[in-house]
Formats: sequence, C-alpha cells, structure tokens
Amino acid sequence: MSAAIEIVDLRKNYGDHHAVDGITLSIERGEIYAILGPNGAGKTTAVEILEGFRNRDGGTVSVLGSDPGALGVHGSAWRNRIGIVLQSVSDAGDLSVAETVQHFAHYYTNPKDPDSVIDMVGLTEKRDARVRTLSGGQRRRLDVALGIVGSPEILFLDEPTTGFDPEARRAFWELIRALKAEGTTIVLTTHYLDEAEALADQVAVINAGKIIEIATPATLGGRHLAEATISWIENDEIHKKLSKNPTHDVIEISARFNGDIPELTITRPSLEDIYLTMIEGQK
Repeated sequence: MSAAIEIVDLRKNYGDHHAVDGITLSIERGEIYAILGPNGAGKTTAVEILEGFRNRDGGTVSVLGSDPGALGVHGSAWRNRIGIVLQSVSDAGDLSVAETVQHFAHYYTNPKDPDSVIDMVGLTEKRDARVRTLSGGQRRRLDVALGIVGSPEILFLDEPTTGFDPEARRAFWELIRALKAEGTTIVLTTHYLDEAEALADQVAVINAGKIIEIATPATLGGRHLAEATISWIENDEIHKKLSKNPTHDVIEISARFNGDIPELTITRPSLEDIYLTMIEGQK
C-alpha cells in the first residue's frame, strides 16, 4: 500500500519569509506521526496545507492519494475521509453535546455511532449539557469527538490535550491508541514531549521551516547512544558520573559498598532534553 501522506520539497512563503522551506517526509498508513517544533517553526502551516486549508508555493503533496490543493469538485469526497481537531473551534453553544455530535455525524457517509463517540471521549455525563457550559477540558474532548465521528482514515490533531488534567490526558492517549489499532493514521502536533514519546511511531522536528531530523522517539538526536548520568551518595556527598557503560560503572562503584549503593540513580536524556538541545542548536 502507498503511504498515507507523501511530501516532497514542500514550500510556503509569505513575502520574504519562508514559513515552510523544502520539507520532505512520508507518513505510513496506520502510523502515529508527531510533528514537533517551537511556535513559528512552520509546523501549523505545513499541516494546514495537508488538510487542504492553505495553498502551497512549491513541492508536491499527496494525502490519501490526492493533492489537497487540486481536488476541485472531488474535495467533498476526500474530506469525508479525514478528521481534524483544531486548536480552537467556533460552534453553536446552545446545542447539547449529543446534538452537536449527532449534527456533525450527518456530514459523513460512514460515521461512528454518536453515543459511542461521546462515551469514547469521556463526555457521557455531559451528554445533555449545553456546549457553552463545558469547561475547557470538556470542550476539548468535544473537539476530539467531532474529529473522529466520521471514522476518518487520517486524523489531524493540533495540540489535542490542551486544558486536559493528567488523568484526562492518559485517557485520551488510550483513545488514540485504540484509533491506531483500528487502522487510523494520526498526525499529531503537540508541545507535550511526553505525549509524543508515549504515542508516536515517528517524530519530525521542524524549526525555521526546515526539518531538523526525523526519527523514532527513542533514537531522536542519538538519544539511545547518549551517555547515562550515574548519581549516588558517598562520604555524605552527591557524586555524579557520565557513563557510556553504566552497568560496568555501577558494578565498579558497588564494590566500594557492603550492600546497596546509597540513592543510586541512572538517567539518560529525556526526549524533551534532546528536543531542547536540537532547537537551541538551530538558533
């Protein structure tokens, strides 16, 4: 099967500013693909081109085998196959949650059951509540419900867990994993690095309109090869050591103790550590 999304040398300019400056990437069907980058990096512009909301100035784009910028009369059939969760949405606040999801379900040829979708996003108890009465986190869950009710082949998620408490975020992650298990391709933009690490099969880091690196969360920036930091207490002092072979070094340290090494920790750089280093290096 062909990739769900193929981009080659994608470009978008605003005057002399190169918002997207030659991006090339491929997203496989059924993959969760995270796009990371600071504000103004170009990731939102790139995703809006994929969604068909913004024209490009150069390069080629294929989403589900079609060019989003050249669909014409076939655009509605293509849009029936994608779902989008934007950062903010305006809607009829006087409708109930159930009425809103049911209304959006009518736009699609193969929608999920609206009641099931409401349950999936954790809004069962708010089913009859007016949209305008929802909290920020509840409103965000409704946005997700509207994005998935059409049974999309590709789901675009733009900062989907903004306003979620930790428990709600973990529940949302399980929902995304369930959608992936159904075969949904998911494109995720997020500022939460733990979210990208928990969900993504591949990560692309974008800055100043260019891709810095594409890798798995575990290998981004050579993370899997980075030195570990060993920390322990000895002679009432905190000792730290960078190690390429922490197992060997811990055995060596333990030989000095009759028992456990006091307050021993072994850590490697987190995805956030690697990401911030990469972004800082691009300034």
